[in-house]
Amino acid sequence: MTEKSCTLAIKAIPNAPRSEVVGWLGDALKIKIHAPPVEGRANDALCEFLADELDLPRRAVTVLRGDTSRQKVVRIDGVTLGELRTRLGL
Repeated sequence: MTEKSCTLAIKAIPNAPRSEVVGWLGDALKIKIHAPPVEGRANDALCEFLADELDLPRRAVTVLRGDTSRQKVVRIDGVTLGELRTRLGL
């Protein structure tokens, strides 16, 4: 059996009042993150937030590209893109 996974383009907005999924911005999913963009804290918070929202373990979400950019690509293990859209209600 092959492991399910997908990659997702993210437009991250750090320092938001609360973490939340905003919606699609072209091909990227816009997500507001409560954490500041300091020492990778926003990336950690983004991965943790996505894992919680998708009911996956924290280790299932990793930033592939864009560590210091608002434009990121994340890999999510254990879910397909279609399942991700369903779980996030998108």
